[in-house]
Amino acid sequence: MMSWQSMAGLHGYKHFIRVTDMSGKRVVIAGMGFGGLRAAKVLAEKDLELIMVDRNNYHLFQPLLYQVATAGLEQEAIAYPLRGLTRRWNGATFLLAEISGIDLEKKSVLTDSGEVPYDYLVVAAGSRTNFFGMESVAAHAFDLKRLDQAEDLRNHILLMFEEASREPDLLRRSALLTFVIVGGGPTGVEFAGALRELVVHVLLQDHPAISAAETRIILVEAADSLLVAMPTDLQQYAYRKLGSMGVEVMLESRVVGATAESVVLHGGTVIASHTLFWSAGVAAAELAGYLHGVELGSSGRVVVQPDLTIKGYPDVFVVGDMASCLDKGVPLPMMAPVASQQGDYAARAILAREQGRSLPPFRYVDKGSMATIGRSSAVAVAAGLKFRGYLAWIAWLLLHLYYLIGFRNRLVVMMNWTYAYWFHERLVRLITAKKRRAVAIDSK
Repeated sequence: MMSWQSMAGLHGYKHFIRVTDMSGKRVVIAGMGFGGLRAAKVLAEKDLELIMVDRNNYHLFQPLLYQVATAGLEQEAIAYPLRGLTRRWNGATFLLAEISGIDLEKKSVLTDSGEVPYDYLVVAAGSRTNFFGMESVAAHAFDLKRLDQAEDLRNHILLMFEEASREPDLLRRSALLTFVIVGGGPTGVEFAGALRELVVHVLLQDHPAISAAETRIILVEAADSLLVAMPTDLQQYAYRKLGSMGVEVMLESRVVGATAESVVLHGGTVIASHTLFWSAGVAAAELAGYLHGVELGSSGRVVVQPDLTIKGYPDVFVVGDMASCLDKGVPLPMMAPVASQQGDYAARAILAREQGRSLPPFRYVDKGSMATIGRSSAVAVAAGLKFRGYLAWIAWLLLHLYYLIGFRNRLVVMMNWTYAYWFHERLVRLITAKKRRAVAIDSK
């Protein structure tokens, strides 16, 4: 979940509440990921008092976190300050705070800056990494849910090459240069491809004493294919492409344990490795557990009504990864497009209710999915059509540029991608710390 941190004092926030005089009702949005951001954009300038609460003062474009981790992008290129939005919206404000609970009966969000009462609440706190109860994996694996985690992973990868270049013990050297990635979904596939390109085109040039044959990137997937949500031919294309790049793909394999220097697979196989990246599962943010008496579904997600409200609490909407919303009897996937559409729906439902109207039940429109595998290569499904290779890669680039917030961010990302494409270079290979931050299991 969110490990919220506040920089706003209790007295200061109470002062804000006292002097604010709005004719409309108050909408509080808890969490400013894709769902919360979309809801805020729809509700802005609609004669409502809008309060956005998040543990970070920025919106994070999580789909590109892996590029920060593989030295392709600067951290600030995929984040946008939330106060940069609120200062343009009359009646809107942002609160940097830690949420400690939600009192559904009193209609109040509990934060370390005091209680924030609401007329409507949109809960959009996102998800956390699910290690399925494996404490050793949680303690030693890297995951990507926050900016600081991406920086930690980038530092670690670069340090592994620094250490390996001066390591005389061949076994330890091999372990330092072995990278295990768990999860064959889009995140795992994209990270594996980007990491292999970083190794081959950049790090091996930086460290001439290390040969390509000494490096290993292993992608472990429990299913019998990669990208299980995509058509079979695209799954096979991704498998072949990664193999041609030098990524070892292990299907129908599961990680069951880890140490600082090894990864243990089901069946007893042990891989000597100092790097384990986990992208094999997510669960609802722990904030879901603060909604006492509310029904929870699989992965700790809040079971919602067809209009995305909580049963018995029509003024509380839950959207995005936290919401267990059924589509043909199956919960919708925990993906950014689902969160964005749900955030849009919740906001429109609030506006409709204020106007004495109602909306039909929420219906997710699947606009497709895509994953990039490496330079000039991707797979995509959209409008019933399938794409792969260069065309899919171009579509992936354009779509991600479109959804980034801020002209500067789009410009910086486009320039980085263009430079990397022509020169096979990664300019952000900076080691900013030689020690990993304290492991935090929960994340937004």
